[in-house]
Amino acid sequence: MSLLPIRVLGDPILRADTRPVVAVTDDVRRLIDAMFETMHAAKGIGLAAPQVGRTERLAVCEVDEKPIVIINPEIIDKEGRTFKAEEGCLSIPEIYGEVERSVRVTVRALDREGQPFEVEGTELLSRCLQHEIDHLHGRLFIDYLGAFKRRAAMAKWEVEREKYPGFIRILTIEEFASHHQHEDM
Repeated sequence: MSLLPIRVLGDPILRADTRPVVAVTDDVRRLIDAMFETMHAAKGIGLAAPQVGRTERLAVCEVDEKPIVIINPEIIDKEGRTFKAEEGCLSIPEIYGEVERSVRVTVRALDREGQPFEVEGTELLSRCLQHEIDHLHGRLFIDYLGAFKRRAAMAKWEVEREKYPGFIRILTIEEFASHHQHEDM
């Protein structure tokens, strides 16, 4: 098992823009595999490269047991209708907030073999794709919260962040074994 340390809020890499992947190499595929293992161990449904300290423009998602790799993704279509739902993030543990997202998106990306494809996501998959693509551009779900809810989330984070020296979250055996109420992205 190759679990990667997860960067948490406060690490500058989470606010940086990523670099497009120019070639899908064996190294990139190993990173993808390690990201899936890390995401599963952390009980998440999505993980973007910056969350594991990397600058490549890639993310992994898994909703309804369907793993998806998106390399150099771009949203090419977005339904105007939106819905609000609670989101969490593996990089901001224990903090949740209601975020409004498009009900349906279509994303164009490369797969783990470097082949172009399109994926249409609705509801939870749509939310996950939008959340992870935001990570690739330095945006976090807390950026969508209103001023009052964001202040409350940040106040709670001030207490939580003490658990993560150096802005790094090392997954523990307890985290593997415990079942979280929320699935985070």
